[in-house]
Amino acid sequence: MSAMTWSWRLLLLLAAGFAVTMAVLPHPPKVPIDGDKYQHMLAFGTLTILAVLAFPRTPLLRIGERLSFLGAMIEVVQSIPALHRDCDIMDWVADTAVIVAVLLVVAISRRMRPSAI
Repeated sequence: MSAMTWSWRLLLLLAAGFAVTMAVLPHPPKVPIDGDKYQHMLAFGTLTILAVLAFPRTPLLRIGERLSFLGAMIEVVQSIPALHRDCDIMDWVADTAVIVAVLLVVAISRRMRPSAI
């Protein structure tokens, strides 16, 4: 495994840790992006790109399934009353929609240029 792959995996781990931490904080800091759904889409779009780079030989369907499951688990954790967060199925839908969109772009890129991503 190349040093670059390890770098992408470390970056993915850090980004996933950051996303999960922000998702479970009772009062997360304000960010310059308006709208909760856009924040979810930015986070999971980034995680999807990093996952594709970190695991280049892993089937895209598996990457999508695992990331969508992470989004669902975040929503389950947010339903814990002590966190003072709201569980919203539409957040998970936004997560999954952007995961699918990014993976479609990657799949098309790979078909057009086999050496790409």
